[in-house]
Amino acid sequence: MTVEISKEDLNKWADTLLNYSLGGILPEDVVMIKGERVAWHLISLLQDKVFSAGAVADVNIIAPDNYRGRVWGASIAKFGTAEQIRRVPEWHRTRYEALTKYIEIMGAEIPELSANLPKKTAMELAKADLPYRQLRLSKRWVITIFPTKGYADIEGMSLDRFTEIIVKASTTNPLKMKDMIEPVAQLMENSKHIRIQTEDLKTGKLLELRMDISNRKVVQCLGNLNLPDGEIFTSPDANSVEGEIFLDCPVFYDGTTIEGIFLSIKNGRIIEYNAEKGFDTLTKIVETDNGSHRIGEVALGMNSDLQPPLKQPLLLEKIGGTLHIAIGYSYKECYVENPYSNEGKSKLKELFEDKGICNLSSQHVDVVTDFRPGGAGKAVYLDDTKLEIQNDVWGLPD
Repeated sequence: MTVEISKEDLNKWADTLLNYSLGGILPEDVVMIKGERVAWHLISLLQDKVFSAGAVADVNIIAPDNYRGRVWGASIAKFGTAEQIRRVPEWHRTRYEALTKYIEIMGAEIPELSANLPKKTAMELAKADLPYRQLRLSKRWVITIFPTKGYADIEGMSLDRFTEIIVKASTTNPLKMKDMIEPVAQLMENSKHIRIQTEDLKTGKLLELRMDISNRKVVQCLGNLNLPDGEIFTSPDANSVEGEIFLDCPVFYDGTTIEGIFLSIKNGRIIEYNAEKGFDTLTKIVETDNGSHRIGEVALGMNSDLQPPLKQPLLLEKIGGTLHIAIGYSYKECYVENPYSNEGKSKLKELFEDKGICNLSSQHVDVVTDFRPGGAGKAVYLDDTKLEIQNDVWGLPD
């Protein structure tokens, strides 16, 4: 089943990705455009615009069983071995090294093809993909989401309704959120700690998670990295994370839905975890490597246009009035001014290897709590300031 998107909306979407999110296309650029065949309407238009700008478009069409275009799809995890997974062809690295800008279009035709992978090979697959994630993160990049019947089914929506939500959110000027985002982001940047209070909906117990965010850079997300966008994030001192949290929002990952997540964290490490749904998938995430037992991000959702319950992480984490943490990988730009300079690399090496403050992992999985009425979220404090939800987004108290 194909989607109906007007030429005007497709053009606006593509132009925003190329000229705003990626900062424009130069003749010397090599732009990788990665996505499934089902997103061809947008992929095709993007490549036409890249070639028209005198640059090179590297169109990377990924297999339907390959979750987000990793080095391998589900087949090798089901029928191959860990040794086979590690034998990534050298041309794959060459291709990623050659790109200067990167567009990933999430949109799965048959999402369930990547579900229920064997635990051992699923973890090896994540590890094999890490070097290529780091390569693309070192370039200018943006991720967007294309409406598909498979994704609409996950959300329990008609394709028309899901398309309407995605297209509207992806063609609205992301800078309109700046006035709402900036005051909260400034408070976060000037704060030393964040405290997150949630209710375990199963037991009724009030939980609290604490972490040190002092001296961290706080990133305001206004369409530069994701489209749609609208969040404020930073990466904490991974050693400082302490306490418990309940994350009630269903989140879609690797072909399955995880819901009702409980995490207990001590001395920066997840020591206990559970999920009412998708526990096996959560286990594969947490047990992947040392870093996947730790927290790499804390963020506030600030997009008031994304209202319905949504499971896709790219959308769910942006919903105004939500908070998410990420299991795994820390964002290097939150620790140093330029992560790719010699000075930045040296500082990150110290923070990661010597102090464990910055967290390296093959995983980076966002899990979300809803702080709107009826959700498990109860309160968020930046130092002693309790944030409030105003007009469906986080705000400062009057």
